[in-house]
Amino acid sequence: MDRLPELVALVRSHLGAASPEGVGPLTLPGLHLIASTALTEAQQLVYEPMLCLILEGAKETTLGTETYPYRAGEYLVVSADLPVSGRVIEAPYLAVGVPLDPAMIAELLVETGDVVAETAPTRALAVSRMDDDLIETVTRLVRLLDRPREAAVVAPLVQRELMWRLLSGERGEMMRQIASSGGRLDQVRRAIRWLRHHYAEPMRIERLAQVAGMSETSLHRHFKAVTAMSPLQYQKQIRLQEARNLLLVQGRDVAGVGFAVGYDSPSQFSREYARLFGRPPGRDMARLRADPSLSVAV
Repeated sequence: MDRLPELVALVRSHLGAASPEGVGPLTLPGLHLIASTALTEAQQLVYEPMLCLILEGAKETTLGTETYPYRAGEYLVVSADLPVSGRVIEAPYLAVGVPLDPAMIAELLVETGDVVAETAPTRALAVSRMDDDLIETVTRLVRLLDRPREAAVVAPLVQRELMWRLLSGERGEMMRQIASSGGRLDQVRRAIRWLRHHYAEPMRIERLAQVAGMSETSLHRHFKAVTAMSPLQYQKQIRLQEARNLLLVQGRDVAGVGFAVGYDSPSQFSREYARLFGRPPGRDMARLRADPSLSVAV
């Protein structure tokens, strides 16, 4: 990883002396710069399909009951929408995030004649070591921040190369599953999309199985293989994260928010909220408003 210091210096030069905290906006299509100058408490958020290269520091992410630590010189691949808990455990923390495009990956597989075999889906989150080819490709993508006219033409080409590097690497099977249409991961993703859009509705497993095009037994098995949780546990995390967003952004009353995200009982909502976020809704909101940095996702 001889090329890593060059990429670190390049990203730092774009962030400037006053590094923003959290995930910055897309600086060009397909590129996030992520930074934290301090350790953070556990934050609840949803990871979407992405590649994340860790340049400095370290972080750990908890998915269900599993915890994944990763640090400088490693990369994270996420192949489905996952509600997780993450915290920076070594600062300063610096990372580059690139969304994964299933259509682009599928085009590469077609062009190379690579056949996607039907296999059981694996966990939708994995950590690997970078190599210099991967670092060099991302470095060229970051350099395009200084060349906006050139970026419009060249960035999609570099992103294709980056997807190819991942397809050719240790996580190639994950990448192939992302592009597979009609495979098991695609079916699980259908169920995930339905839960994310209909989180406030009562969840009936037979209805979810129909959406996914699977039997109820198969859905349970493969959903847990991908997300490390059951569909019901997944829905609960999405509900509670949405509830926190509503409380923070709209300032609505606790009971009203509980009903809005699908809870019938305010007391049950408060109990489950406190179990996930460590404090009941009112105390959690008072704390976040007193220190807004606590709600900045990294």
